[in-house]
This record gives sequence, structure tokens and C-alpha cells, in this order.
Amino acid sequence: MKILLAKPGLDGHDVGVKVLAQALKEAGFQVIYSGLRKAVEKILDMAEEHQVDVIGLSILSGTHLIISENMMNSMNKRNLKIPWVVGGNIPVKDVDQLMKLGPDQVFPTGTQLRDVITYFQKLN
Repeated sequence: MKILLAKPGLDGHDVGVKVLAQALKEAGFQVIYSGLRKAVEKILDMAEEHQVDVIGLSILSGTHLIISENMMNSMNKRNLKIPWVVGGNIPVKDVDQLMKLGPDQVFPTGTQLRDVITYFQKLN
């Protein structure tokens, strides 16, 4: 399974997503990392170019609702059916609202690496 991990928006913190990328690689997944401060359109370009199986958005900036809405709209415009997930600094109170915006899973603040890996293993 090929996973694109992406840092949308102006968020400049990527230590957590790099730790996740390494853990996923050690669990046998192929991981592509977008780098910092990517627009949703650029993330989707990368997903199409690399023919990924899943997109993971790592958002620590508090803009998870806005970015997820943008992601949903952009995917609909392109008619893309790639599963995507959102994680990072996500308050539990926002999970239900986020799920309505289209991700297949939301990993709120405090989610353990093993839980994320297990989720992807079940998709595989």
C-alpha cells in the first residue's frame, strides 16, 4: 500500500508526521511525504502522480475543518475516489463534524502510532 502523508496549509511543524512516516515504513508501507505548507490542489496532484492508495493529512494549525472542507470540494471537482484520513491536533469534539466532510478516518489528539498503523493494515 502506498500512502501520501501531507502537510496542508501554513502549518510549519512536521516532526510528528515524520515519526508516523517512519513507523509506517517500518510496518511495511510505502510512504511519500509532501513536505511542509502544501495547498490541497498540490497534494492531490501528488496523489495522482504517485498513484497512492491513501492520503493522510497532518494538521496541527487548528484549520482542520477548513482544510478538510477544501479537500472534499477539490476531490469532488476532480472526481477522485482516493480514501483520505486526517490527524494531528484535532480536538475530539471536532471528529463528528470532520467525518461529515469526507475523510475515511480521523485521528484526534492523543492517537497512538500503533492505532494508526493498525488502521492502515486493515485497509491493506
